[in-house]
Amino acid sequence: MAFRKKAFHVLEINPDILIVPECENPGKLIFPKNTKQPNSIFWAGTNPHKGIGIFAYNNFSLKVDKSYKEDIKYFIPLKVTAPGIEFNLLAIWANNPKDPDGRYVEQVWKGIQHYKKLIKRSNTILAGDFNSNKIWDADHRKWSHSSVVNELGKYGISSAYHHHFNEYHGMEKGNTLYMYRHINKPYHIDYCFLSEDYIKKIKSVEIGEFDKWIKHSDHLPLIVDINN
Repeated sequence: MAFRKKAFHVLEINPDILIVPECENPGKLIFPKNTKQPNSIFWAGTNPHKGIGIFAYNNFSLKVDKSYKEDIKYFIPLKVTAPGIEFNLLAIWANNPKDPDGRYVEQVWKGIQHYKKLIKRSNTILAGDFNSNKIWDADHRKWSHSSVVNELGKYGISSAYHHHFNEYHGMEKGNTLYMYRHINKPYHIDYCFLSEDYIKKIKSVEIGEFDKWIKHSDHLPLIVDINN
């Protein structure tokens, strides 16, 4: 929420691509003068105070793929380009209270099925707030977190965090969400899944420090650096 007030802190990381769930719409994004401006923005949402925003910096640009289906909220297919670089980005904030099939990980499952042609390609990234973890599989008997992980695994796509730290889903040592900003309510629900060609190029994976970021959000940033 109120990303315009927090962007300066996030931009200290110097991201090329930034995915911001619960982001206000571009009409409200009046950044302070000392804040670096993005090259391009895509935003989707029904609440002007709370949608998903994707921002491109450092000569990167965004273009929405023609296969975009607004009913799958919020699972945004984008073509990302920079000089000598091109990849598919599926930006995610899994949140659709009106879907009778399920509001969270079920949206991710539906997105994977609908955008399968994009996902099967090389140079593919799926990233954002999945609102899911293996520990809640029993609550999502139709399409669970493990269903999503296994489905992506068929196409050689795996979580950058879990690959880099050699950890199992549901047994993460690092957490990306602290419910109500309470340190005793940690969860890992934000992910960056990479196709096999990008998994091989991981330079670093990092979760922001609790003490630094919790005053800005209940989520900590998941930062993935990939060699070109």
